[in-house]
Amino acid sequence: MNRTLRSAGHRALMEALKTARLDAGLTQTEVAQKLKRPQSFVAKYENGERKVEVVELAHIARAIGCSACRVIEQVELAEFNIG
Repeated sequence: MNRTLRSAGHRALMEALKTARLDAGLTQTEVAQKLKRPQSFVAKYENGERKVEVVELAHIARAIGCSACRVIEQVELAEFNIG
């Protein structure tokens, strides 16, 4: 298992979360406010400076209004070269 911040799966996670946020018409600041975290928290996971734990992923997905399962599916597709 590749544990780096730049694995294919991690890059897919960063992109999926950012895309979901943009599709929802939300800024990083708006997501951060919903999470009761600083805007830098959102910037760091979107830019790959910070890993996202599973519980955090559930909270982030809910704040954005997307499915955490769909985000994980995108990570699986990238990490295991599916599709």
